[in-house]
Amino acid sequence: MTSQSPWWRADIHQDRRPFLLARGAITRAARRWFEDRGFTEVEGAALQVSPGNEAHLHAFATEIIGNSGETAPLYLHTSPEFACKKLLAAGETRIFDFARVWRNRERGPLHHPEFTLLEWYRTGEPYEQLMADCADLLRLAAETAGAKTFSYRQLSSDPFQEPERLSLQEAFQRHAGVDLLATVAVDGETDRDGLAAAATRAGVRIADDDVWADIYSKVLVEKVEPNLGMGRPTILCEYPISEAALARPKASDPRVAERFELYACGVELANAFGELTDPVEQRRRFQAEMDEKARVYGERYPIDEDFLAALPHMPSACGSALGFDRLVMLATGAARIEQVVWTPVADVAR
Repeated sequence: MTSQSPWWRADIHQDRRPFLLARGAITRAARRWFEDRGFTEVEGAALQVSPGNEAHLHAFATEIIGNSGETAPLYLHTSPEFACKKLLAAGETRIFDFARVWRNRERGPLHHPEFTLLEWYRTGEPYEQLMADCADLLRLAAETAGAKTFSYRQLSSDPFQEPERLSLQEAFQRHAGVDLLATVAVDGETDRDGLAAAATRAGVRIADDDVWADIYSKVLVEKVEPNLGMGRPTILCEYPISEAALARPKASDPRVAERFELYACGVELANAFGELTDPVEQRRRFQAEMDEKARVYGERYPIDEDFLAALPHMPSACGSALGFDRLVMLATGAARIEQVVWTPVADVAR
């Protein structure tokens, strides 16, 4: 979106309007879907002490001014996760939130600084139930938009087919010839040089200062993700434990976590966890993530102590965050995220 063709021009708005009306219809259908299954809609506060503690997420910072003029830092949340989990600790059992969220340093055909996450949680249920939820929501969006298939950049995916389930280990082997878990120990320690050698053989360029996580991300982005969700959706599951800061370990293999992501047409749509409820382990992971953020970006975000205090009171749960704007894009065939956002954020940082 450029200053020469603003979204509010009548001719541009008329081109976007069918996508926006479809967005409203999908929103209403999804809300009914959750309410029919006993979910309560909630609204997590956007202003938070911590915006989230994942190394590669960037927040918008602000400050709160008290009645006597004192100030304190606050952030616009990158996800309603912390607020929703506090509600689970308070006694809620099935909740969903159409949450407006903000992420800095992200703009492009699939990224917008302000967007909508459809986030939902179930207590006392296995995280595999979220996989079924995701499949249902894909079908629902397609039916509501009148789409027989999802499409993006001449790629297609059938939302009515059962998603393929593929572990990270299987995906790295299939698409890169890399034995990922050979470089992950039972205690979660990783073998940087082993993964570097395997990635180099796969044709991925490695820098001398790349750590294990950097190499993992390069293989994932270059070799794996472009092949996901083709023909039918893909559920990519069982992430290495170091790549799932908020997820609990898988009982059958402590090297991996109860985490999956949903893909269609090579586009990541959802990220889901079997939720970690151990505050000591969660603090350790947050600190490790912030150490990595400091290494790469020279900054770190505070840890929400209130969130850690709530974790021991939270029941066993699973939760998923789905990029709602992207879902609308695929269901309507929109080429850019701005086409499905009613009032796009001004593009002033070029």
